[in-house]
Amino acid sequence: MGGAKADEKELRRLLREAGVGPTLIAKLESAGLLSPRGLKFIVAATPDELVEWLSLSSYESAVKLREAAKSIVGYQSAAVDAAQLMELEERLPKLTTGVKGIDELLQGGLRPGELYEFAGEFGTGKTQLCHQLAVTVQLPEEKGGMAGKAVYIDTEGTFSPHRILAMAERFGLGRSALSAVTVYRPLNTGELERFVREELSGYLEDGAKLVVIDSVIALYRAQYRGMEWLARRQQAINYLLDWLKRWARIYSAVAVITNQVLTHPLPSGVALKLPAGGNIIAHASTHRFLMRKAGDAWLIECIDSPRIPKGASVQFKITEAGVEDA
Repeated sequence: MGGAKADEKELRRLLREAGVGPTLIAKLESAGLLSPRGLKFIVAATPDELVEWLSLSSYESAVKLREAAKSIVGYQSAAVDAAQLMELEERLPKLTTGVKGIDELLQGGLRPGELYEFAGEFGTGKTQLCHQLAVTVQLPEEKGGMAGKAVYIDTEGTFSPHRILAMAERFGLGRSALSAVTVYRPLNTGELERFVREELSGYLEDGAKLVVIDSVIALYRAQYRGMEWLARRQQAINYLLDWLKRWARIYSAVAVITNQVLTHPLPSGVALKLPAGGNIIAHASTHRFLMRKAGDAWLIECIDSPRIPKGASVQFKITEAGVEDA
């Protein structure tokens, strides 16, 4: 018996022991969910989503199936006190940016399970920083990495393998770093949403520890045109980011989005640069940063975070070798 069939047999047994009936197990097999990845998909989904997607007879059946899947894959969502939460967070690795100043701003690096937003105009270093993260995530933990792969969702056609290679050589990884970065270029918002919801978990299951969407707003601004589409656009972005955060938590991965900016004129005549996407992206992001050119260098500033002081900033520079301390 092959390994996959043996795994399915074991999962059937575990599901039966958890009280899931043969009819529902058959539905899971038919839907391609009778696998560790499939069970994590069930854990990530809401009971309402499961009722719709699996044509379940009741909401209670969906809840029971989800609880069984959680016990099998070992996902814990129990309440803990603040001391336990601090201990859990301190155990998690932090992902280095490769820039000492930015790491200090981030209080050690990017944390798994959280969503980081980097907003700014064209040429402010957002894509360069994301390229570098796709390299540093491959480093071993003792060097600030997560010994993982990266998934880079490129909505604007700005991903460059040559930049990955240049940065990889700086960090001593070489050409092999290219093979550890999966690049996906969706044509429209439908492809983007389907990939994040249905395909992304496969790459996370295979060892990806970083997911980048560069940029999150581009396709939505282009394809949801006019004020009459605004509510539907915001709902779609919210659902996309919700799935991104679900996967980041289940797989302990770092999630990063880049964002464009809007010009907001003030009565004083000063024009503010604000991230696009309104309150939806603002509430979805755990940490928000604004990036801009600052003379001969670049600057990254915290505009919202539960841990990092608002207004805290640091300069950096962009060289042939990547993003470096100014």
